[in-house]
Amino acid sequence: MSSFNQQREEMVQRQLRERSIRDERVLDAMRAVPRERFVPRRHRDLSYRDGPLPIEAGQTISQPYIVALMAEALELEATDRVLEVGAGSGYAAAVLSRIAAGVYAIEYHDELAHLAAERMAALGYDNVEVTQGDGTRGWPSQAPFDAILVSAGGPDVPPTLLEQLAVGGRMVIPVGDRTRSQELLRVRKIDDHEYRQDSLGRVQFVPLVGSEGWQAGAPEPPKPPRGPKFSLKRQRLSSRVAEACEPFDGIDSADVEAIVERARKARVVMIGEASHGTSEFYRMRARITRALIEQADFNVVGIEADWPDTSMLDRWARGWEGPPLPEAPFGRFPRWMWRNREMLEFVDWLSAHNRGLSDPERRTSIHGLDLYSLYNSIQTVLEYLDRVDPAAADRARQRYGCFSPWEKEPATYGRATVTGQREDCEDEVVATLRDLLARRMDYRTADGEALFDSEQNARVVQSAERYYRVMYHGSRESWNLRDKHMFMTLQAVMRHRGENVRAVVWAHNSHVGNAAATEMGLRGETNIGHLAREAWGDEAYLIGFGTDHGTVAAASNWDEPMQVMKVRPSHSDSYEQICHQSGVRRFTLPLRGDDDLREALATPRLERAIGVIYRPETERISHYFQSVLPEQFDEYIWFDETSAVEPLTQSDREALPDEHPLKG
Repeated sequence: MSSFNQQREEMVQRQLRERSIRDERVLDAMRAVPRERFVPRRHRDLSYRDGPLPIEAGQTISQPYIVALMAEALELEATDRVLEVGAGSGYAAAVLSRIAAGVYAIEYHDELAHLAAERMAALGYDNVEVTQGDGTRGWPSQAPFDAILVSAGGPDVPPTLLEQLAVGGRMVIPVGDRTRSQELLRVRKIDDHEYRQDSLGRVQFVPLVGSEGWQAGAPEPPKPPRGPKFSLKRQRLSSRVAEACEPFDGIDSADVEAIVERARKARVVMIGEASHGTSEFYRMRARITRALIEQADFNVVGIEADWPDTSMLDRWARGWEGPPLPEAPFGRFPRWMWRNREMLEFVDWLSAHNRGLSDPERRTSIHGLDLYSLYNSIQTVLEYLDRVDPAAADRARQRYGCFSPWEKEPATYGRATVTGQREDCEDEVVATLRDLLARRMDYRTADGEALFDSEQNARVVQSAERYYRVMYHGSRESWNLRDKHMFMTLQAVMRHRGENVRAVVWAHNSHVGNAAATEMGLRGETNIGHLAREAWGDEAYLIGFGTDHGTVAAASNWDEPMQVMKVRPSHSDSYEQICHQSGVRRFTLPLRGDDDLREALATPRLERAIGVIYRPETERISHYFQSVLPEQFDEYIWFDETSAVEPLTQSDREALPDEHPLKG
């Protein structure tokens, strides 16, 4: 089996079947059509990645899952005649041709229509006809159609296409904003004047151009080549940023006291990062946090990390006892995200700071807010119950045994439940948590921190069980579950620490910036920044980071080795490019209270987000999203050039004392 054949089969199993695509005809069609023949040669190695790809004429080929979802939603029969509007590369039309009797595909761009027709001929798909034209007007000579697939986003459903849909026919079409996300609709034609529709979720497509779409009646004018300089308007905006910002020469010399003063009245300060592998973000975030602890009495740090792993840091920092983890903390991918020199420096500072306080209640705690640690959380709950209530430990073991043998590979558990291979474990994990909480008063004689730690681990197991089940149903539901868990964990920690608690949160910009000010909100996604704003209003102070170029620690794919990658200069239509054009290499930009600046920056623009995966070859699609920066953050910190974090080396770990949590 060739490499592409193997990738195609893996796509069908992991991207489609595991996300509940059930129609075997659709799965067989996706398995049969060589996607690599429909993408430009320079992107051929990425043909089966789980996402869209750029193609000719500035357009995109859709994510395989979206193609399969739309094809399944059409409910095709072997005798059906199908119209596709927005043929693009021809890939979706090719897939439909393996299911239906005939496919008529219309493409607005001459170049794409020509290439799609050539590909059909080369592959012998003789039941597909491709033409260039205004797809919103349909194909009158071939109407009516049993099914219509519209592969571009329109402002509404074109009336002409409804007329060309046969009674009993189905149309699948994305409808909504031109440049942001759309709602994917399925429209059924009941009779000549009655239609029913249902929603298939949020998607993002290129605009549907035509007389009944965007820019009605005329093609889009060609865009002039983009030169190295901004327009005069953007140059003025960059100058405005340069005037309003607070420059600094280096992290040690930055005026973080001014940031502390602006955030002094906040209950929660959330500090982001534009990547999970940039040294400057980690070091500046740590410096601000130290100042908030020392000067404004903040006493909780929550980080985008697993609860049991971070508990090892908290024990080191505050001096409470508990059992070790079965494995070294932060040992799973991506190890470099928290096992790095920048994090080590902050953890050791926090431990020394706490040791200098005579009152243990004044010590600053550090907690992981995330939910991935199913296995370690189970082990922590069991070890705690073994010490304080062996009978309860036996009951918990029997209940948690539901996960066997998946506790170390929870994604496999999620796949098994979604595909019906086994029942879920929800009742078992809820019962264990309920028992633990019901007997908390009996357990109070044990160490209070260990009890709270076990309660939170039980909550992690509950959330993780749900997360690994819903992740196969789509990104929106799993994203929301994860961020709601992180926010509820933060709230639980703050209740546990007492009345005067004040917290700092470290997480990616995409988590701590207000999601309502980004395209995430249009997709129905929330995050901890949005939830904090709803809960505390202006008492939540949100800080973001950005960079133009440099290096970053990241991987090309999940579970692959870390690389030091070169960060491409920022996109010309992005907030990062505005900051770069300001000419100020490092600055903080207060956004709260400066109405003129907020208004100037209020036009939605692109913003870059690099996680633990970085794909510079598809950066526009993979790493940029629309946002309104002054609504997303209260403050923005800029480093024009940045460098990768430094993972802990073997010699670094050997130099640490045996009891240090980052030694393993």
